[in-house]
Amino acid sequence: LMVWLRRCTHYLFIIVVAANGTPLTINAGDYIFYTDWAWTSFVIFSISQTLMLTVGACYYLTFTGVPGTATYYALIITVYTWVAKGAWFSLGYPYDFIATPIWLPSAMLLDLAYWATKRNKHSLILFGGVLAGMSLPLFNMVNLITIADPLETAFKYPRPTLPPYMTLIEPQVGKFYNSPVALGAGAGAVLSVTMAALGCILTTWTYRWMAA
Repeated sequence: LMVWLRRCTHYLFIIVVAANGTPLTINAGDYIFYTDWAWTSFVIFSISQTLMLTVGACYYLTFTGVPGTATYYALIITVYTWVAKGAWFSLGYPYDFIATPIWLPSAMLLDLAYWATKRNKHSLILFGGVLAGMSLPLFNMVNLITIADPLETAFKYPRPTLPPYMTLIEPQVGKFYNSPVALGAGAGAVLSVTMAALGCILTTWTYRWMAA
């Protein structure tokens, strides 16, 4: 019974996190329609995706103890997001409305850090967290090169009903910083270490819950 509960617990967790990752992607990735705030949104988008990937992947990775499960976790989230992207496209939104994050390479780096240090949890937290946080914004920016220009898309599909807190006062592109990739990578590298530690702690809590 405990083995069955154990398997159900981590499969349920991965499904819940992946499903919640879908609306998170939609909300954070909707920056194309806010052209003046595009790169500000990109930073938020990158950090939120990095943290979600890191905490879930580290939980799943340390729970199974098998290098490669972080990549498997990222693959499931990617499939969920592509399904969501297809759903929005079928509703008449442009193909580039959802910018699907590039999670897989960063998840592979988490697996590499875990495998190369002989499944050392602390190395996963420190090295894996930094690698995931620094790499995901870079991969996402490369991904954006392949999609339509945000300015062109915004003019084709205007969105006049902005909520008050998103009402544009003046263009903000590049006003407060020069590189959204650098800002996202810097903040992500720091915060991902904390999220990696949280993922490992969740594993400990899960084991204690099963043993109770």
